[in-house]
Amino acid sequence: MPQAIVAPSILSADFSNLIAGIDMINKSEADWFHVDVMDGVFVPNISFGFPVVKAIKEHAKKPLDVHLMIVDPDRYVEAFKKTGADHLSVHIEACTHLHRTIQNIKHHGMKAGVAINPHTPIHMLEDVIKDINIVCLMSVNPGFGGQKFIEHTFNKVLRLKELIKETSSKALIEVDGGIDLDNALPLIRAGADILVAGNTVFSSPNPLETIKFLKDPL
Repeated sequence: MPQAIVAPSILSADFSNLIAGIDMINKSEADWFHVDVMDGVFVPNISFGFPVVKAIKEHAKKPLDVHLMIVDPDRYVEAFKKTGADHLSVHIEACTHLHRTIQNIKHHGMKAGVAINPHTPIHMLEDVIKDINIVCLMSVNPGFGGQKFIEHTFNKVLRLKELIKETSSKALIEVDGGIDLDNALPLIRAGADILVAGNTVFSSPNPLETIKFLKDPL
């Protein structure tokens, strides 16, 4: 079984000492930085915008996996590229013209991701799955860290894996929310390629070992 891609969520870092969290991820076996951008409209929370993302990029030694939880994300695709995003995920629920948005992200040289909320069925991705680099399955309701993992996500991972195989898509399956040391292995076995972990990493007494376990929980 291949190792998972681990993307610690910087949203759970100590914002009063953000550089320490960035340095820890740089030194760890993590693969990406997961950066959640929230606007207080699409989700009931506000996180950070361009200046903070730019600051993270200046110190990060690994790709930035930027997850937009905002309305009208098309307006900001180019801006997030300039700020340092390597991957850009938008919510299917926020995009009226999703295919156009995906192509715009790719046009600006980023990997294109599509995130779907817990209530959104997998079949909504059928017509764009071959155009997507990453599908981000929300395993909590977006907006806040520290939520409990929604068990139905396991079934969604299995169904998404089937859709990817049926269409010969090369999309990677990312699971975001409530990832811990107990559900990491079952998710990987179900077909998850990428695990986004926030509180599990940053509240750990040994974040480096926690990341190492998430990568290879066997």
